[in-house]
Amino acid sequence: MSSTTLKPNDLDAFWQPFTPNKGFKKRPRILARAEGMNYWDDQGRKMLDASSGLWCVNAGHCRKEIASAIAEQAKTLDFSPTFQYGHPKVFQLASRVVELAPKGLDKVFFSNSGSEAAETALKVARAYFKAIGQPNRTKFIGRERAYHGVNFGGLSVGGLPNNSRAFGPLMDADFLPLQYDVKQGVFTKGEAEGGENYADALEAILEKNGPENYAAVIVEPMTGSGGVFVTPKAYLKRLREICDKHGILLIFDEVITGFGRLGYAFGAERYAVTPDMIAFAKGITNGAVPMGGTLVKGSIVEVFKEEHDWSIAMFHGYTYSGHPLAAAAGVATLDLYRDENLFEKARKLEPVFQEAVHSLKGAPNVIDIRNVGLAAAVELAPAAGAVGKRGYEAMQALFHEEGVVPRLAGDTIVLAPALIASESDVQHIVEAVKKVLSRIG
Repeated sequence: MSSTTLKPNDLDAFWQPFTPNKGFKKRPRILARAEGMNYWDDQGRKMLDASSGLWCVNAGHCRKEIASAIAEQAKTLDFSPTFQYGHPKVFQLASRVVELAPKGLDKVFFSNSGSEAAETALKVARAYFKAIGQPNRTKFIGRERAYHGVNFGGLSVGGLPNNSRAFGPLMDADFLPLQYDVKQGVFTKGEAEGGENYADALEAILEKNGPENYAAVIVEPMTGSGGVFVTPKAYLKRLREICDKHGILLIFDEVITGFGRLGYAFGAERYAVTPDMIAFAKGITNGAVPMGGTLVKGSIVEVFKEEHDWSIAMFHGYTYSGHPLAAAAGVATLDLYRDENLFEKARKLEPVFQEAVHSLKGAPNVIDIRNVGLAAAVELAPAAGAVGKRGYEAMQALFHEEGVVPRLAGDTIVLAPALIASESDVQHIVEAVKKVLSRIG
């Protein structure tokens, strides 16, 4: 199509991800500008961001410190390959991430997204066991309702059937049950006690199929995209014990939970459990430039022995691994988290956020509320014969009528404000949800 025939702001060409494109084109939701806690739509309406962009804008939108770092880097060094070469900022950022990580996770492999970060962890797990003489360890264990990105490895261990149904066959994987009891766990505030029973399902899988065939277990410290299902207090510790018993690696997917969402640099710190790898993304650059990464224990990296100075031990990577602009954004973002004490701020806001979202109990069609850190799910009863319709209508109404931008997971409204949110921001969001629920029926 020539430039003379292309219509300004034509919506037809862009095939949107995870979006009902037909419905969107009928009534678009266009975000044209942002600052702090707010967006502005293409009509100039101010919108309160209730989902931190897409779980990633933890320090608020359009932070000048990050923008300046990106601009300066673009003027100084726009691109440098990290295959056979390097640049200063990527080494600086790797060191800063390691400083925040649990002890022992002291190597960082950079990628461009959470999908690639999870994919890297799965590949490292298989390669590790092959390197130590256990090549039969190729299988993985994920969890129901989990999301580990959209590449084939992540789809294989993810527990959201709609994401993978069209793309099979996938890798061989088994699944732990969702760490949630619909009969007893509804309207729980924060983490429930216990949880060992959900983790013990791992033993049953291993007994059935043989632990010697498994490379790793991968779980999110909090099931995020699947609808904010909260990890019970003893669950991750028990998983760690079982993995250690059978020599299986434990991977935490912290693409959502990393960098303050649960009040700490990583969810691993909140639950005092150290995995063998952590996949991260989103908050590492405050969403300003795409970036992902995988933290790996040094003891794992050590087995990839480079026989000669010219030998490559790990044939894996991406053109934009550790891109200069992303690395600059990452360093500036970590500076903001540190200088503004944003992880601590999130911890202080958590109880306020918790009480606010649970005030929605009893609102029309609300069948459950789940929360941890600055993440909450308000689950609605599905409309008869139309799963997802009520949630979609709620999201539409919040955007068009209340000026609030939430996240949606089927019939679940997901709320995840930035770490800079105020108590009044929280109340604004919850009041908007309450108004919408009273209207949509």
